[in-house]
Formats: sequence, C-alpha cells, structure tokens
Amino acid sequence: MSNNHATTMNGAVRGAAAREYHVREHHPENGTLLGFWIYLMSDCLIFASLFATYAVLGRNYAGGPTGAELFDLQLVAINTAFLLVSSITFGFAMISAQAKKLGAAQLWLGITGLLGVCFLGLELYEFYHLIHEGAGPSRSGFLTAFFSLVGTHGLHVLFGIVWLVTLMFQLGKHGLSVENMRRLSCLSMFWHFLDVVWIFVFTFVYLMGVLP
Repeated sequence: MSNNHATTMNGAVRGAAAREYHVREHHPENGTLLGFWIYLMSDCLIFASLFATYAVLGRNYAGGPTGAELFDLQLVAINTAFLLVSSITFGFAMISAQAKKLGAAQLWLGITGLLGVCFLGLELYEFYHLIHEGAGPSRSGFLTAFFSLVGTHGLHVLFGIVWLVTLMFQLGKHGLSVENMRRLSCLSMFWHFLDVVWIFVFTFVYLMGVLP
C-alpha cells in the first residue's frame, strides 16, 4: 500500500509540475508588455505615414482655405490642455493602483476618461465647424491629409476611452489583481503614447499651419 501511495504521490507531483510548466510556457513573464510595445511600434509607423502624407499635401490648398484661415489656436490649445492634464491624472491613477488604493485609482481613471471625452467633444466641434464652412476633407489635399491625421488620432482616443471604461468595470469586479495591473500598465503606455503623438500634431499641423 505504501508503494502504491508513493507512486500516486509522485504522479500527482509530476502532474502539478507539468501544469506549472504549461502555464509558464504560455504566459511568459513580461510577455504581454513586450507584445504591447511591438503594437505601439506598429502604431508609430501608421502615424509616421500620416505625418509624411501631411508633409507632402499640407500646402496643396487647391484654391481653398489655408490653415491660417481655418485653425482656431485658442480652441486647439484648450483641447491640448485637456489631453495633457489627462496624462497627469492617469499617472495619479497608476500611483494609487501601485499603492493598492482601488477607490482612488478608479476615481483618477474616471477623471481621465472625462478629460478624454472633453477632448473628443472639442475635436468633433472643430470638424463640424470646418465642414459647415465648406472645408471638408474632399475640398483639397491639405484638408484630406488634415482630417486623416487628426481623425485617426481621435479614433485612438475613442478606443482608449472604451478600454478605460472596460478596465474600470474589471477593477470593480476583480480588484487590483496581477492581470488588471498588467492591463492598467498597457493602457497607461497607450494613453501617454497618444499624448506624445498629439504634441507632434499640435506643433506640426496647427502651429506650423498658421504660418504664412
């Protein structure tokens, strides 16, 4: 009986070791973060292509309005402030999450989401105003490139907000688990990436666009 018991125990240990090895093989440490970095690099290529397109078409007005005639820098500056402040509030959310303060983390995430919604609202208002003035994306090469670049960034912000809301529900249900902390880190990288891209958009498109 003792030999059978020992054989059974050895089999159980080997089974547990096999299961542990199986999990480690399919979920390598930092594998998710590495994969997300690769995704962000691919996103960089997308925005690089859009910036290059705008660099080529940015002065092709086809007899239509120019950036100096269309852009409201005061409005764009307010919108930029919304997005940059949202990056700060997301940082506070990460600090709270690392301190295991779930309520504070969700509060800062909520504020971040509201700032993102304000950013999108002003951007949609700008698009509506331009189209209402007859400066839609089909008016000239300049406006086609403008709407493509700024609109793609806006879609990324929208996806980020949806992701943020989903993650807030996950935090409410499962708390600050290892998986949710990993997801929060990925979303943090994505959100800060969008802020960096917008700084380039603000400088390259808007500030340089109002120059004669």
